[in-house]
This record gives sequence, structure tokens and C-alpha cells, in this order.
Amino acid sequence: MDRESRRDCYRLAAATAADQDGILSRRQIRELGLHRRDVRTQVDAKRWHKPSPNTVAVFTGELSQRQQWSLALLETGCSRAALDGVTALQAAGLTGYAAPTTISCPLGAKPRRIAGVEVHVTRWRFTGDVMNSGIPRVRPQVAAVRAALWARTDRQAALILVMAVQQRLSTARRLQWELRRIGRHPRRRLLVQVLADIADGAQALGELDFAALCRQYRLPKPSRQVLRRGTRGQIYLDVYFDDYGLVVEVDGIQHAIGLNQVDDALRQNEVSLGAETVLRIPLLGLRLQAADFMAQLSRGLRDRGWRSRR
Repeated sequence: MDRESRRDCYRLAAATAADQDGILSRRQIRELGLHRRDVRTQVDAKRWHKPSPNTVAVFTGELSQRQQWSLALLETGCSRAALDGVTALQAAGLTGYAAPTTISCPLGAKPRRIAGVEVHVTRWRFTGDVMNSGIPRVRPQVAAVRAALWARTDRQAALILVMAVQQRLSTARRLQWELRRIGRHPRRRLLVQVLADIADGAQALGELDFAALCRQYRLPKPSRQVLRRGTRGQIYLDVYFDDYGLVVEVDGIQHAIGLNQVDDALRQNEVSLGAETVLRIPLLGLRLQAADFMAQLSRGLRDRGWRSRR
């Protein structure tokens, strides 16, 4: 290859890399007509560098977060790899949630495994899931549902859905529609419930059968339950145990900021049980930690004279 042809190849490499945040795969380098010695020349001249075994950066210096994502996509060797799960949500603007880089490839792909990167080969890759422009990533509603399904715990799964809606990356209705495309999954029932709570807090609270929960945990039947609206539009469900001077206030998910509300309510109830008569239970807390909250209610009732018949 003469000098002018090689320069043309370098220019073409730069143009190709520009659409990939400055990163090229070794396969692309070969397809552009460049050889190892050409890459070595650029690296030795400190114009390029090799950030990973199978990629080349046509610049020097530290990689940005976005460039690290592009590198991970190319490093998989999967032509249809896309950011997915929490990473795709972060690319769409999610803040306040840390997780390893997550990538998905369609069923049948054989991606390379990468240290520190979660690569899912999934049957849940449907036509239209991947955005048409920018870094390859699935749409926010797709990413949120998959992130919730792939989360290590139910708490993390619920938090991801709540944050996606609170930060306006998607709506509860879109997430519900997306979840319908998913077949069997051990966490599906919980996610259906959480999304229904997010989509219509008033209806979710109105349909909550707290008396059934009391029967399940062998507690006395409440005297009454009343749905009310606060001065700022918040929805609450007040459950009264008149014989024991105790009130349970169930807050809708729309009040929550992440899962802090669940933990804060548990701590506040520990203090309130010593003197006050109102226990707070977030609706999300009933979905995730019902046993803990009902144990507190049992304590409160026993302290006020109730005795179990077991």
C-alpha cells in the first residue's frame, strides 16, 4: 500500500470511529484495509491507543463513560449488541443508581465475555427495541423492565421501576405494556403489582384489602379503612383499630423517593411504637417487606392490650 492509500485508510478509520465515540474493533480495522503494523505506527506515534484486546481508540487519553460503553459493545464481537438494563437507562439520563455495564445480544449470538460487564443473550429482543440513532441502546421502557427482571433482589427491581418513572424516562403505562411481552418469570407477578401501584396509586390503595393481610398474619380485623387525599393531592389509606387506639397510614408509591421511604417508615415506626398511635406503611413496603411491617403492627397491638389466640 502506497503512502497516499494508507492516508486514505486512516481518514476512513477516523470517519468510521467518529460514529462509535472514537473506538474501532480489530475486525473493522482489517475491513478498512489497515494492518497490525499500521495500528502500531499510530500507537507508537501516540495518536492512537489500544484500550482493550480487541479494540483501538483513534485518540489518546482517558475514556469517557460513553466511550467505555462503546468499547464494551465492540469488545463483545456481536454486531447487534446494545446497551440494556440499567446502562441503557443511564444513557437515557438515569441518575442515582450504580450498576455494572449491561449489554444484551439476541438469541443465537455468541458474544465474548468481558470482565466487569454483564452480557445477556436474551430471547426478549424484539423488532424496534433498539434506538435508531446514537450509541446502540434499547428504548428506556424496554431497559427498565429488563433491568427489573435481571436485578439481584426484589428491592432493586422495584427501585428501578420507581426511579424510571420518577425521572420521567418512561411512564408506568408504557412499562406495563412492555411487561406484557414478557412470558413466564419468577418476578413477573411482583412487577405487575408494583407497576399497577405506580400507575394508579388511588385505585391501588382503594383496592388494598388490609383486613386480608391481618388475617394472613393472624392479627385482629381492623375497625374500618378510609381512603383520603392530602392537601397536596397525596393519597393515603387510613386503617383504624379503634379497640386498641392504633391507626395505620398506608402511603401510595407516588410519595416515595426510591426505597428510602420504606426504610424510613420502618425506623419511624420503631420510635412511634413507644408513645404514638400512628404507624406509617408505604404501599411499596407492603409489596416488598410485608412481614416486617405486619410484625410492627402486631407489636403495637400487643402493647395496647391485644392477645393472640394462637
